[in-house]
Amino acid sequence: MSELNRSESVVAGMGQTQEVSTLATNKLIRNTYMLLSMTLLFSAFTAGLAMKFNLPHPGFIITLVGFFGLFFLTSKLRNSVWGLASVFALTGFMGMTLGPMLNMYINTFSNGHELIIMAFGTTAVVFLGLSGYAMTTKKDFSYLSSFLFVGLLVMLAGMVAAWLFNIPGLQLAVSGGVVLLMAGFMLYDTSNIVNGHETNYIMATVALYVDIFNMFVHLLAIFGLWGED
Repeated sequence: MSELNRSESVVAGMGQTQEVSTLATNKLIRNTYMLLSMTLLFSAFTAGLAMKFNLPHPGFIITLVGFFGLFFLTSKLRNSVWGLASVFALTGFMGMTLGPMLNMYINTFSNGHELIIMAFGTTAVVFLGLSGYAMTTKKDFSYLSSFLFVGLLVMLAGMVAAWLFNIPGLQLAVSGGVVLLMAGFMLYDTSNIVNGHETNYIMATVALYVDIFNMFVHLLAIFGLWGED
């Protein structure tokens, strides 16, 4: 009887551990998507301010320095309350850089508003579809990490080359590649949350925000190149 009781205790302990793990994952998902929603709204607000006051774009170099500086600060503070302030600083800054870009599309293209709506709608549909698929199936996409890392390096090199040489064909190819890459990252980052590879909701939020931001910007570039009246 003692062996039977011991076995039952082990099974009960395993069940409790699994239940605790499921509750922790659900809490992480809830906190991540709540914070993501707030940061996206704040980013839209700062983009709107930049558009209203017609602020100039800070430029490629300053944008990179600002993003990576705030990203590393957020990573450093991710386990404290200051991490929340940092993530809003990061997403607010990215919104400020987006505002001048949106003004440029509105002022340059006769159908600028439609292009922005198309890019936003497409990004939302793709994100909700891929993120929902990863959460529903609970498939582990961590095997994509090496492929995505190499793809990221290639796309960064392509963006620098497109910026330096201003070749429309190269810009279109890079934007298409980034859109596909961000789709992969959406699956990968959501999978990390669901399968416990990422346990910090602040960093999970930053990862998904970056995926959404980059997909939107590069879809807008594609629609701008192909959708001008």
